[in-house]
Amino acid sequence: MKTSDFYFDLPPGQIAQTPLEPRDSSRLMTLDRRTGAVGHRHFYEIVDLLGPDDCLVLNDSRVLPARIYGVKEGTGAHVEFLLLENKGEDTWEALAKPGKRAKEGSRFTFGDGLLRCEVVGVGEDGNRRIRFQYEGVFFQLLDQIGQMPLPPYIKEKLADKERYQTVYSHQVGSAAAPTAGLHFTPGLLDKLREKGVKMGFVTLHVGLGTFRPVSAERVADHKMHAEHYYMPQSTADLIRATKAKGGRVIAVGTTSCRTIESVAQKEGCWKESQGWTDIFIYPGYEFKGVDGLITNFHLPESTLIMLVSALAGRGPVLDAYGVAVQEGYRFFSFGDAMLVV
Repeated sequence: MKTSDFYFDLPPGQIAQTPLEPRDSSRLMTLDRRTGAVGHRHFYEIVDLLGPDDCLVLNDSRVLPARIYGVKEGTGAHVEFLLLENKGEDTWEALAKPGKRAKEGSRFTFGDGLLRCEVVGVGEDGNRRIRFQYEGVFFQLLDQIGQMPLPPYIKEKLADKERYQTVYSHQVGSAAAPTAGLHFTPGLLDKLREKGVKMGFVTLHVGLGTFRPVSAERVADHKMHAEHYYMPQSTADLIRATKAKGGRVIAVGTTSCRTIESVAQKEGCWKESQGWTDIFIYPGYEFKGVDGLITNFHLPESTLIMLVSALAGRGPVLDAYGVAVQEGYRFFSFGDAMLVV
């Protein structure tokens, strides 16, 4: 199977640049896994498509405002840092731009001195290891001066940081939003609960590797980036109970899907679990936990469209994407949604 098998033409004008208001007013395409039939609704109508035997599994990871702009001590040169991973003891792995200004030993200040850092190492991949100095609470300061690390295909400035967070985000640590969940409002979640739909949460901190293109010609040769996940016992119990009564486990987003399948693969049963996963789901994969998926419309030739194709079939998914293009659906992070069941 080739990466090019997942290519489709997408007009640039259909890449959503700003989120819709309200959140649940986005369009919702339905795709039947068994027949390939496509339907058209709005996201708030998802209440009509789920039942009291079903459960949703949502990723409660919260995006770090990880893009910070610093001034180099001594020269006043401007450098942008993108925080990737907390290494502990106020040390982070980060991308620096331009990298030539961030050599080992260089010092920078951010937010008129609210944060300071020193580059303490440079990796073989060019990533910097930086150590911060500050007074106060680091994440509060970062929230004050940092910018959301929006994907490179979004050119518009985001007016409200919270629009790149899900309303149920809780665990800080992602470099990108689990965007399928952006469509939910508190009111919509209440309506689903009133109908009897159960909800469980997992945490998978999304890494920037989610935007890394597949460069391998053969799909099987692609190496996934690793991301940290956690499934609490309460969610494991919910999945087990849903399966036992014949309900459907619906993953909200590819990150929730990968977490569920990682736990099934690692543990062989439904139990509390955490660790690092580089699971790569593409056609031919046999799902062990997920029965359905709520997801956005993804980039051509991406690991994300490959995952959706594993669940519903490459042909039906590409056919549905063709319909989405014809019908003017909005694509990617701030775009419309798809329900695959």
